Amino acid sequence: MEARAIAILGATGSIGTTTLNVVRAHPSLLRITGLAAHSRWRELVGPVKEFNVGTIALADPVAAAEARASGAFPAGTRILEGTAGLTEVACLPEVSMVVSAVVGTAGLAPTLAALKAKKDVALASKELLVLAGKFVTAAARQSGARLLPVDSEHNAIHQLLRDKPAADITRLVLTASGGAFRDTPLAELKNVSLAQALKHPNWDMGPKVTIDSATMANKGLEVIEARWLFDLPTDRIDVVIHPQSIIHSMVMLADGSLQALLSPPSMAYPIQDCLLFPRRLPCPAPRLDLAQTLALTMSPPDPARYPCLGLARAAATTGGTAPAIFNAANEVAVAAFVKGQLAFTGIAELVGQTLAGCAAREPSSLEDVLSADAEARTAASRLALALDR
Repeated sequence: MEARAIAILGATGSIGTTTLNVVRAHPSLLRITGLAAHSRWRELVGPVKEFNVGTIALADPVAAAEARASGAFPAGTRILEGTAGLTEVACLPEVSMVVSAVVGTAGLAPTLAALKAKKDVALASKELLVLAGKFVTAAARQSGARLLPVDSEHNAIHQLLRDKPAADITRLVLTASGGAFRDTPLAELKNVSLAQALKHPNWDMGPKVTIDSATMANKGLEVIEARWLFDLPTDRIDVVIHPQSIIHSMVMLADGSLQALLSPPSMAYPIQDCLLFPRRLPCPAPRLDLAQTLALTMSPPDPARYPCLGLARAAATTGGTAPAIFNAANEVAVAAFVKGQLAFTGIAELVGQTLAGCAAREPSSLEDVLSADAEARTAASRLALALDR
């Protein structure tokens, strides 16, 4: 059996580096053909040499120029740049699967191009389905390419649904850790620091995702994402707080029973599931030790602690470009919090005001979605200045 050729968009992030570890664990079944990142070209030198990668891309043209001039890469390595470069890496003839892990909207065009080119996509970027779910899923349907979820929650549901007819599925249940402040008194949330927000109790993730976990904006985005991945209305997608992050999601069946997928909180599990689908082989990650006491608790999320979750659900109910507005406003708000320009509680306040001030509409094209995204960012940026603490 020929090894499956993988291209990674977002190769220097946590998803990208974990993907490389999974490939290392299965060298006869997986190989790396293309790598792409935003600007951290130095972190690509080692993987390019290790996996004999002939083509890379950097979204930042300045970084691409630095990489070409560095002499650090093997002779003959193609170093592309910009969105066009990422798209070329995703659509290389030999590539059979693309791991799409670029933060924000930069991965949208390359991912759509990959799907249209009949490349399977392991999707780790929530924003792509939140902004353009109907276009992304339509591209997959039309080409026959598989769209496989990397998020641990969606991947768990994907695994649980594989042998079940749609009529058997009553509800989906996404689990949430509750983030860094799940036990912090509500009155203290206004004054929490960036350093505190970045101390996730269970997962090792990038700053943006970790802060989104603390506000549960990430879980709101996942509800929207699940709506597109599994073709269920959002009022049949629930969220529960599960501090241990052992149960990754659950499915309620027509008879009222719940089925769950459990594993330690390591992204190696869902990434490997996507890369080797439908095969199951030993994963390079710790396993649950059932010889030890295992406590599993769940509780409903507190709306007062996690207003971003409610705002995301409202955006999902409104539909059209409302989820794109939510996502754009949240990105602006998180950036302002990181810069010290906004209190932690100001994130939800800014998102709510942006949603109230930007009219949602049904997009007829990808350009409509990107236009709504840009408008929301402009509006949110103005509001951030007004809310500056």
